[in-house]
Amino acid sequence: MCSKEWVIRQYDHEVQAGSVVKPLVGVMNDGPSDAAVVRPKLQSKRGLAVACGMNPRFGDLDPYWMAASAIDEAVRNVIAVGADPRRIAILDNFCWGNTDRPETLGTLVRAALACKDTAIAFGTPFISGKDSLNNEFSFADANGQKQTVAIPSSLLISALGQLDDVEHAVTMDLKQAGNVLLLVGPTVNELGGSHFAQVNGLDGGAVPRVDLELAPRIFAAVHEAIRQGLVRSSHDLSEGGLAAAVSEMAFAGGLGVSLNLQSLAKSSGLSDDAVLLFSESNSRFVLEVPATAQAAVESLCRSSDVPVVKLGEIASTNRVQIRGATGTLVIDSSLDELKQCWKQPLAWR
Repeated sequence: MCSKEWVIRQYDHEVQAGSVVKPLVGVMNDGPSDAAVVRPKLQSKRGLAVACGMNPRFGDLDPYWMAASAIDEAVRNVIAVGADPRRIAILDNFCWGNTDRPETLGTLVRAALACKDTAIAFGTPFISGKDSLNNEFSFADANGQKQTVAIPSSLLISALGQLDDVEHAVTMDLKQAGNVLLLVGPTVNELGGSHFAQVNGLDGGAVPRVDLELAPRIFAAVHEAIRQGLVRSSHDLSEGGLAAAVSEMAFAGGLGVSLNLQSLAKSSGLSDDAVLLFSESNSRFVLEVPATAQAAVESLCRSSDVPVVKLGEIASTNRVQIRGATGTLVIDSSLDELKQCWKQPLAWR
């Protein structure tokens, strides 16, 4: 969840000068892009969005939904920057342990079934992929006993999406105080395999699932809002849930936020602030829209029976303030303090 800026900057993002949206964006060029956008042909305005999705912790509890979630994340990442959901292709990279073991092979089969089901539902064909199986190492411990270490069952999904005009690409950094933040997509009590569960030492719980009928409608509604020029910034929700996504947008834009989760609590039927803030439910976006465009975006969503709720506004103050399900202030921290915590773990200099 921390900033990967140091690692990202080890690579050249300017080869052939075709990058439009880079891996890092925002006022200080340190905000994590949902996807990169490039112009393969500089004489054309058409672009290609590239992004990934991966969540191996979900696989410890349910490899089927881990795979479906990875596809959902990769697809929504390219949609967040403006890619057309009808023109997305995906690739898989399976990394697994010893498949001679029935229990390991079984998890691989479950993940492959999810790939089939989700790709068909989303209309996103697999155009390539690879596998790396039997990733484990055996050794003798201090007592001479054989020990085996295996990697977690993991699936990386890469998505390639098309933009007809890269000038319509959207980034994730907040743009202007006074604009409204909308949450699009369903929030469910799904803390299983989440970063919140890991940090707090919680086992089990419900792994985020993907509503294969609802998700494509969400993708279409978000894309249409972006296509119509109603969206100033867009960010998908993944690791860390809503709290992490909004904070990243604030870090990148250098602007504070003032949110109230009472409407979200009412619409979702949830009352636990931890769930509202940190559930990693799939198929969700935070959209920044001008106040004058709020009604139009909400109408777009509701016409397709897509959940949408107002979270709050972008503030001119340098603070992240969030009120929970009862209206009580549950987060009130300076942007600088939060950003320093976010950047410190991998701030290798």
